[in-house]
Amino acid sequence: MIATMQVCGIDPGLETTGYAVLDLCGEKIRILDAGVCRTDVHAPLPERLYQLSTDIWEVLTQWKPSAIGVEQLYAHYKHPRTAILMGHARGVILAAAARREATIHSFNPTQVKQYLTGNGQASKAQMQRAVAIACGLSKPPEPNDVADALAVALCCAHHNRTVDLTARAW
Repeated sequence: MIATMQVCGIDPGLETTGYAVLDLCGEKIRILDAGVCRTDVHAPLPERLYQLSTDIWEVLTQWKPSAIGVEQLYAHYKHPRTAILMGHARGVILAAAARREATIHSFNPTQVKQYLTGNGQASKAQMQRAVAIACGLSKPPEPNDVADALAVALCCAHHNRTVDLTARAW
């Protein structure tokens, strides 16, 4: 019997966080769930972080993935405030993932692009096409946050076929 495994990919953001849960059975990939978690841009930061944490926890509790991939932050040095806010969001996502007691992997955007397209500098359109092809979709998933989360989940799935699932890599 072929073992199955669920992996989750998360594209962190304070306003919109994309997530995707894949079921892996041998070489077959099936999307179990994919969507976005949104926070109220007018709410205070603590409330937004609490909402994000709650929403991600619900996804992780529902699907119980054995591995979770979270994209690392990329923020231009000219926008330090954006990087700090994104860091807050990524922090609550990592805390929820750790609470789930799953293996957690961090992937920088270049790694994800390299794995999916063979080009670490691939464009957004190239990435979306690669995700659609890998997942057997007739068109790229929308919004972009979902496509990015699927890309991270695919990268995590590939990574977990070559590493010990009991090891934690942050």
